[in-house]
Amino acid sequence: MKIVIIGAAGTMGTYLSQAFEQDHEVVRASRSRSDIQVDITYPASIEDMYKRIGSFDALVSTAGPTYVGPWKNLTDKEFRQGVDGKMMGQINLVLTGQHYINPNGSFTLITGALTHEPQKNFANASAANAAVEGFVRGAAIELENRIRINAVSPTVLESSPQYFPYFPGEVPVTMKQLEFAFRKSIFGAGTGQIIKPY
Repeated sequence: MKIVIIGAAGTMGTYLSQAFEQDHEVVRASRSRSDIQVDITYPASIEDMYKRIGSFDALVSTAGPTYVGPWKNLTDKEFRQGVDGKMMGQINLVLTGQHYINPNGSFTLITGALTHEPQKNFANASAANAAVEGFVRGAAIELENRIRINAVSPTVLESSPQYFPYFPGEVPVTMKQLEFAFRKSIFGAGTGQIIKPY
């Protein structure tokens, strides 16, 4: 299977790339330090990426920039970081990617527990996550050629202790739990699901 991993240079993307390349062809894509460079905040960059990759069987997105900071600092400019990044960036991965993905393929996007359990400093991420999850449910009933779409929604990652203070009381998700959530989306039969690895 040919699996495209967006955000492959990040914590999640690096781990998943190493896990899946043992049995599959993995194409790493990110802003830097990957097989292919892509900036998901620009639709033209996404289109160029797909033209270079050609057909594929599964796309995994671990990318989604948002604004992190105090509520009092939020303006239209800051809020658009999540709109252009985590929301429209991932949505455009699917809108454009549907023309390149093979029949029976799958898209797996990334959201997070902040959708339903907001924390201080993350209002932008909470809103973007909720929009992506709504898109996943809506797209699932209209994508053609038996193409599936799901989202993985973790809480704070065990490998990112710098974020622990922002998530008081949350039990961190291990990388192995995260991996199996993505495996469920890629290799399972479900579509339109929000998969929680905890």
